[in-house]
Amino acid sequence: MNHTYNNAWLDDVHPNPYADQLAVGFRRLRFARSLEGEYRDYFLQQNFDLKRIALGVGLLIWLAFAVIDFYLVSTDAHWAMLAVRLGVLGLLLACGFLMIQHRHRHLLAPLSLVCICTLGIGAGAVVAIAHRTDPNFPYEGLLLVCMAAYFLVGLRLVEALAASLVILCCYVTLELWAGLPAPRLINNLLFLLFGNLAGAVGCYLLEFKSREHFLISRLMRELADRDSLTGLFNRRSFNRQLERLWRQAQRDEQGLALLVCDVDHFKAYNDRYGHQAGDQALQRVAKVLEDTARRPLDMAVRLGGEEFAVLLYGVTDLEARHCAERLRSALEALAIQHETSQTAPVVTMSIGVACVCPTVDMPLGKLYELYEHADRALYEGKAFGRNRVVA
Repeated sequence: MNHTYNNAWLDDVHPNPYADQLAVGFRRLRFARSLEGEYRDYFLQQNFDLKRIALGVGLLIWLAFAVIDFYLVSTDAHWAMLAVRLGVLGLLLACGFLMIQHRHRHLLAPLSLVCICTLGIGAGAVVAIAHRTDPNFPYEGLLLVCMAAYFLVGLRLVEALAASLVILCCYVTLELWAGLPAPRLINNLLFLLFGNLAGAVGCYLLEFKSREHFLISRLMRELADRDSLTGLFNRRSFNRQLERLWRQAQRDEQGLALLVCDVDHFKAYNDRYGHQAGDQALQRVAKVLEDTARRPLDMAVRLGGEEFAVLLYGVTDLEARHCAERLRSALEALAIQHETSQTAPVVTMSIGVACVCPTVDMPLGKLYELYEHADRALYEGKAFGRNRVVA
């Protein structure tokens, strides 16, 4: 089943993975490969507490049924049933010990599958042992285990289906071993199958909504942090990231460089070619800046209008100047026609560069001086003819 969104508002959103996925839908509850891993990490994070609570509740219910077995089965079979329950309990406690520790979070999904399958197979073994002496012993507890897989353990649909299939196959095998009459076994199996069908539909809807919420929440964060025209980071996210990188540079003793960029004579460009052409030119400028800030901690920003910035982490003064010069040359090489420019027949850019290697005892106020120095260098470049880098 393929769900697509026809929301017109997505047409106005700058292309990004979350908007693209919403636009095309997610076939069979799967995203594009680049997003699927991110969603699974998000899913584990969201369901971490749920898994621990479900395990605790499951342990209590399992112990309660161990006591009830002695009242429902009057023969010595209850000792074999108790042995199965204690074996399952031991495995659940071992898994639970690993699950409550945050450093084993990557094991949450496989441990959850082990727990639910262990509960189901254990319940099937208990029922089969009881049916050897009492064919009327209730088997419906198996359906409770399957419902827990669909709704309470925080499994994705494909994981819940796999666990339920394993449980049902083991149940049929154990009942054949117990010698349950075929008509009775078929009746029980049909009841469990239809119960699982209802659980699967509910689990599908839950996961669909979970994936939808993931995409929309990530998209809203992107819209809050990005400039709508160019897709670059906006001033708000720049200010936040600048302080974060300052503290990291202090710890790592790394250099921090800021390139403040201004498109030369851009008002004249808008007057000559129109605002739509101006927007397209800014988008091409933004692409050049984005290609410059490719490393994980680098950042390309639209500060407003035709003013941009590039934040570079872990660079020297010389590297920052070379990067700025490559950026200036790359824009000039695009050869975007600008007949009314007083600097060149194409769109060009002036860049001011400032660098600092913050020490641990350097006050935060020095961070704001970094922007002031880069801005002053930019205006020097504009005063001396534009289309140049000043550091």
